[in-house]
Amino acid sequence: MALYLANFAMFFRMISIMGNNKALRAHISLLSAEIFWGLLAPVGKAAMLHGVDNMSLVSFRVIGAAILFWLSSLFVKERMPWRHVLMMSGAALLAIVLNQCVYTVGLSLTSPVNSSIVTTSMPIFAMVLSFFILREPITWMKVVGVVIGCVGAVVLIMSSAQSGGKSGNILGDLMCMGAQLAFALYLTLYNPIIKQYNVVTVNKWMFTWSCVFILPFTSGHVLSQSWSSVSFSAWMETLYVVVFGTFMSYLLVVVGQRVLRPTVVSVYNYVQPVVSVVVSVLTGLSVFTLPQGIAVIFIFSGVWLVIKSKSKRDMKGKSVEIEQGDERKV
Repeated sequence: MALYLANFAMFFRMISIMGNNKALRAHISLLSAEIFWGLLAPVGKAAMLHGVDNMSLVSFRVIGAAILFWLSSLFVKERMPWRHVLMMSGAALLAIVLNQCVYTVGLSLTSPVNSSIVTTSMPIFAMVLSFFILREPITWMKVVGVVIGCVGAVVLIMSSAQSGGKSGNILGDLMCMGAQLAFALYLTLYNPIIKQYNVVTVNKWMFTWSCVFILPFTSGHVLSQSWSSVSFSAWMETLYVVVFGTFMSYLLVVVGQRVLRPTVVSVYNYVQPVVSVVVSVLTGLSVFTLPQGIAVIFIFSGVWLVIKSKSKRDMKGKSVEIEQGDERKV
């Protein structure tokens, strides 16, 4: 535990070196979170194949992350009013219960390739929801960026799929897609309140509520399992899912969410398949091909276009400048 706290402090000292450049810190935080999540599908799938079933993995994720966030909150002097604590129950339902937990169950039913393809739908959901709820404009640059990134992600995933791999499952695919819709709703609806509090405070209450929602239905199942037969590698894979695929990822996403628009946050989802391919190449499981290289260019081009697209604030500023210019002419 002491080692965990030391690494935690070191990581955030490194983030703080970026100084007051909040945008840069937000982008690097999101990129780091997507790298952790990019490894979540293969590592989580391996844990489930090695003896940790889906309900148990879901339980370990919420309990482990809740404990880590409560420990981290000892270093954060901040209180959240009970009104906002209650509001965090909705955020927990969308961002954790219906996102990561439903995704974990869906992943156990379908293939990692199918689940990765389905995750590309999230930026599209976020763009549409931000338009209707936050009145964020849907510009041509944003649309082109999302589409280019989506095409690149799908090409990359398909080029990496093994021909003899496990086929998908329609129920698992739908659960993974529902998880993306839930997270897009969370990004859109809870963006204002997330910006008011420390990232640890926000996640502490979200994961506490997740335990309240999930554990009454899963604790009996977890306690009835024979854990002595689970291999050491499965426990290490589960540890990665809890610490990096849940605790660190959610913490870093909120760092980015506090600064950037929901569509920009969501488009970083396209980085996940890039991570999977890079890891496969580095470990000798696959070779890097020309289609994959083109797909990576598409993905990062799409991310760049969405980042550079105009926000609601930019549009308002431009209209004010035009009005002021017309007044000067008069």
